[in-house]
Amino acid sequence: MKIVEVPADWPANEEAALAVQDELRKRVVLDEPGPPPGHGSVTGVDVAYDDERDIVAAAAVVLDAATLEVVAQSTAIGRVSFPYVPGLLAFREMPTVLAALESLPVPPGLVVCDGYGRAHPRRFGLASHLGVVTGLPAIGVAKNPFVFTHGELGDRRGDFAPLRADDGEEVGRALRTRSGVKPVYVSAGHRVTLDTACAHVLHLAPRFRIPETTRHADALCRRALLEATGS
Repeated sequence: MKIVEVPADWPANEEAALAVQDELRKRVVLDEPGPPPGHGSVTGVDVAYDDERDIVAAAAVVLDAATLEVVAQSTAIGRVSFPYVPGLLAFREMPTVLAALESLPVPPGLVVCDGYGRAHPRRFGLASHLGVVTGLPAIGVAKNPFVFTHGELGDRRGDFAPLRADDGEEVGRALRTRSGVKPVYVSAGHRVTLDTACAHVLHLAPRFRIPETTRHADALCRRALLEATGS
């Protein structure tokens, strides 16, 4: 089993990680519309952990954006590269996620992360971090809103309510992907507007609450972890 080791220059503590966040956040691009929904490729990334063995499995699954059929997929197994600190979770998994993306035989296109982009306490979640490092357009789709709240939203598919920071900035949206079902929480990461991000999520979730990209990546990283650890 090949294991992605932690890079020698990787932040070793919270202070160093915060400094990296501050520097990379300056490079986030939020005024590009991003690729249109239903065109090209779209890639889901997700991770699974074995905390006892200090192992993380990452998966990247490329879908044809028009048909939502799987085009390619890859996995990587790595060491957990940072301690658990809320707001700095990207540093725990980034080297392994990058290895999975780099192993893909086709360009990933838009990257959909199971997590946050702008809707992050420091406005720099995994989707923003991954987008800046790779240069790829990226969005975050989370199952919970982390530190932000929202007002009431309609009960029908496509209804949404803004996630707002204390200063009033709209950092993301609670988006209903299925009528009568709990929303998901969408935020722009890099090189995509929030409007485009929400349009992608609705296109990627024709049957279930969670986008197909995330569903495929979640299943694949869990299988990869089981195969790697034998548990």
